[in-house]
Amino acid sequence: MKVKLIYIFCVVSILVLGCAKPPLAEMESAREAVFKAENDANAVQYAPGTLARARDALRRMQSEADSKNYDAARTNAAEAILAAEKAINDGRFAAQRAGSESDTLIASLREEIDETTRNVAGARYSQLALDYNALERSIVSAHETTDRAEVDQLSGRYQDALDKARIVRADLSDINQKVANAVTTRKK
Repeated sequence: MKVKLIYIFCVVSILVLGCAKPPLAEMESAREAVFKAENDANAVQYAPGTLARARDALRRMQSEADSKNYDAARTNAAEAILAAEKAINDGRFAAQRAGSESDTLIASLREEIDETTRNVAGARYSQLALDYNALERSIVSAHETTDRAEVDQLSGRYQDALDKARIVRADLSDINQKVANAVTTRKK
């Protein structure tokens, strides 16, 4: 009797395990979610780590499904979906933050350029030993780069706008430092 029960249990277990089906709907949803995240420019640019986790979960899902570990495949599918959705959300928020930051930075650049221009004019008036042609070229370049940063900002290329604005700010700082050093040298 005991042997017969063990035999029946084994047959039922084999039938149950043999009849288990892959979680096709969950797997397809995971593929779609990751595909959507991979095609979201903000997710790609601002949330690459989260997107990589989604891709990794998708690979594990497929591997588990191929090995007929359907519960693990289902778990990995859910993880891929969550990570893909998080990449999209993180990308959207990061893009908004970058847009706001670039907006603020670009808005302040025109005033900083004007201030730097006044500093160079004052240095010229004081006849400080500086290469004024080079300084004026740098100021013209700052205006042009700021113009390009504004175009990037308006086009939604916030990171490019930020990068250009930071370059302008660094160039203006360099010009002002040269003027300050010339003042210091003259006082000695």
